Amino acid sequence: MPEISRVGVLGCGLMGSGIAQTAASAGFITLVRDVEDGLLARGEAAIQTSLDKLVEKGKLDGAVRRSALERLTFTTDLGDLAGCDLVVEAVTEDLGLKTELWRALDDLCPADTIFASNTSSLSIGEMAAATRRPERVVGLHFFNPVPLMALVEVVRAVTTAPAVVVRAVAFARRLGKEPIETRDRSGFVVNRLLVPYLLDAVRALEQGVASASDIDRGMQLGCGHPMGPLRLLDLVGLDTVSRIAEIMFDEYREPRYAPPPLLRRLVAAGHHGRKSGRGFYDYASDPPVPIASGL
Repeated sequence: MPEISRVGVLGCGLMGSGIAQTAASAGFITLVRDVEDGLLARGEAAIQTSLDKLVEKGKLDGAVRRSALERLTFTTDLGDLAGCDLVVEAVTEDLGLKTELWRALDDLCPADTIFASNTSSLSIGEMAAATRRPERVVGLHFFNPVPLMALVEVVRAVTTAPAVVVRAVAFARRLGKEPIETRDRSGFVVNRLLVPYLLDAVRALEQGVASASDIDRGMQLGCGHPMGPLRLLDLVGLDTVSRIAEIMFDEYREPRYAPPPLLRRLVAAGHHGRKSGRGFYDYASDPPVPIASGL
């Protein structure tokens, strides 16, 4: 298999733009594809802002910023990813959408191109089965914000070739990340442990154990966590966590993975956390105010 030098990224949202920024900053020619020019423009602006902040804080040299931006290309044409050595998918957590994209790329990319999904909970094996290269499909699960978070979960499906896992681990290290290897089980390592913890915090609030602010302060001061679970839920997105929990519950059928009624009610109301301005906290003020009434 050829050396990885050209990286394709499917999706230019929060995760996709972060992966693209990280790849370009690490020296890879990076092509980012999304379905609309407007989405690409927002992603490109987010990358520029992120790089500028790193320069301002002295964490990135200005020359590295310029060269990273020069390595980035944005496109709505899926065919532009045909020459990539590795394609990382970071679209909506929808198995049908992901497999549709992999089928299309399977016809466009050379047989030795590696396909990697950034999914946090869906089956790598099911995506691999939709292609003619199941041995070259692997999971690369990054964490938000991608440029700052060190961890990458490298997920091996039953069909993934050992050599591909080795190359995926090496790629993560070239990005400056710390990879851990995990098997293809819904939630992998981090979400398998994190999601039940977050859902238990919602249940504690729902059952009147303590207020949102006291639950968060308890875990910060008592366990040394940098952020309490309800604030973390707001940061990740209540809709995102609810969807991940549903996927994990479908796989394991264990009550600890089932989204609590309160979480489902907030998502149905459009209260998705920081991105919507309201979740377990109201972000109209600074600092955010815990929401007590109506829960």
